[in-house]
Amino acid sequence: MKDDKPTIIDFVENYTHQFAGNVYLREKVDGKWLEITQEQTRREAHRIGAGLMAMGVQKGEKIALLSESRAMWILAELGAMYAGAVDVPLSVNLGEGQDLVFRILHSEAHWVLVSGNQLPKIRAIMGQCPDVKKVIVFDDTAFRYDKLEEGEMRMSEVQALGDAFLQEHAAEFEARYRSVGPDDYANISYTSGTTADPKGILLTHRNYTANVAQGQSVITIEENSVMLIILPLDHCFAHVAGMYTMMYCGGSIAFVPIGKNAMATLKNIPTAIRETRPHVMLSVPALARNFKKNIESGIKAKGPRTEKLFNFAVRNAIAYNKEYYNRGTGGTFWRKPLMVLFDKILFKKVRESFGGRMRFFVGGGALLDIELQRFFCAVGMPMFQGYGLTEATPIICSNSTGHAIFGSSGRIVRPMDCKICDEQGNEVPHGTKGEIVIRGENVMAGYWKNPKATADTVVDGWLHTGDMGYICPWDPDFLYVVGRFKSLLISSDGEKYSPEGFEDSLPEVSKYVSQVVLHNNQDPYTMVLIVPEKDALAEFVKGQGLDPKTKEGKVAMLQKIQAEIDSYRKGGAHYGLFPERWLPAAVVICDEPFTIANKMMNSTMKIVRGKVEEHYADRIAYAFTPEGKQLLNDQNLASI
Repeated sequence: MKDDKPTIIDFVENYTHQFAGNVYLREKVDGKWLEITQEQTRREAHRIGAGLMAMGVQKGEKIALLSESRAMWILAELGAMYAGAVDVPLSVNLGEGQDLVFRILHSEAHWVLVSGNQLPKIRAIMGQCPDVKKVIVFDDTAFRYDKLEEGEMRMSEVQALGDAFLQEHAAEFEARYRSVGPDDYANISYTSGTTADPKGILLTHRNYTANVAQGQSVITIEENSVMLIILPLDHCFAHVAGMYTMMYCGGSIAFVPIGKNAMATLKNIPTAIRETRPHVMLSVPALARNFKKNIESGIKAKGPRTEKLFNFAVRNAIAYNKEYYNRGTGGTFWRKPLMVLFDKILFKKVRESFGGRMRFFVGGGALLDIELQRFFCAVGMPMFQGYGLTEATPIICSNSTGHAIFGSSGRIVRPMDCKICDEQGNEVPHGTKGEIVIRGENVMAGYWKNPKATADTVVDGWLHTGDMGYICPWDPDFLYVVGRFKSLLISSDGEKYSPEGFEDSLPEVSKYVSQVVLHNNQDPYTMVLIVPEKDALAEFVKGQGLDPKTKEGKVAMLQKIQAEIDSYRKGGAHYGLFPERWLPAAVVICDEPFTIANKMMNSTMKIVRGKVEEHYADRIAYAFTPEGKQLLNDQNLASI
């Protein structure tokens, strides 16, 4: 093992021997949870890697991988790396067509590994991908395709080839994987694809192993812990914080059972939580909000007395916990006995619905609303904000148990340099906002076949993230991320403002609002695009004695949404959280939600601002007319 700069192969060889008997992968097949140990993981990766070599895979060749999150995803990717290949992970949210074709052609992938569910997408585009030598279909879904087409084969055939190759050419196989160096590419991870020409991010073996070690400086996982993987495996966050961290710690990964479609898989999450009883989960704000709503719905179903007691208990815990680092200070010590009581009679039952062992969540992908953090901490399952980006492989900082400041993005990983720069590239003092710039072994090797973008992004070894933030002035270990530079609102007088805080806050404090995008591009005022929670609004107007289908009912629903926005203005419950001049003066009610399917949300469930603005361009323009500025305009009434 190259102790100073191990490859992923070195990493796997080391920890799968150290924790050989520990369960590493947990997957539900035919109604039963199957377990794969670390030892078995290494052996299967060897079989697949050797099988790929037997088929003629050369060192450095690109292998595309398209599959739902499951055990074979990990085994196949590790096998590709043992063969010295470069993995090209593809999102299952990509539709068949140009999105997939571009990535396969641009990456120069000559081989495709695919699950049975995703096979139709690959079949539909193979005519446009003449350089693909073979499509390998994962075994346990192959029953759906009794007849494979020309150029296709099953993973079981690859494994059989690997068994024979290992018997006759074991030395050749070992020589191949030992020839892989720390600076060799591990994979090409493509950006979310919000344009026709996404960038391929080159991540090396050392990028990954360095970031796993860096991650240990801010967050630790106990041996035999179970992590439920909800996020897609094609993202490097699931690689580092999931795959490799759990291997390093001797823990295990459980997968949400795959449904017939993405929605069916999402519906399997609660059952998977109850059955696997995870200690930790990786989440994104959109899922966290759903968890919170489900908890509150369950409490409400128990009756008004229980709901009232629960809300009081949450408020008491929030008042005691404060911003986490200052828990119990400022004369709040008397709340502690109440917290203990409510934990026994209320919060413990909430945690049992999550399996009863949950220690914490880690939230990534977008800014996590502070109220959401306070809520989950109150019920005894802290949700900690982290921050990173694929170009940093990806972890840059994270809050963790015993080391958290709500509102911050957490402690900066070490060893890694982090500074904040102004628009001229000059470093600014702690507490001053600017662009987050980092340097370390986790910084990508560059963008595949895009030297200009690489040179613009990595300057003298420093990665310019494009994100805006500041370093905590009283504890420089902590970083605050406040939004994207390219997402900044720009007023008509040139002042700039980051919209993410309000966009995350409104859906959190209002059950009548689902999704939010603020817009101001040098306009006279800010407007807001809102996806309403129509069921909650309908229930509200029915309570007012109105029919939600009538004009009067629709007017009442629009006025309720306006009242929720106005709660941030003077006299409102949330006044002072955001500058009043940036609060929206016009409201657009969207006629469809932002989803992965319509490309207004990416694979990590983060809203893609550019796509939303493009889709609703006409409505945005209308909002800046005298008629469109009025809340009760015809278009809003039609969309509510």
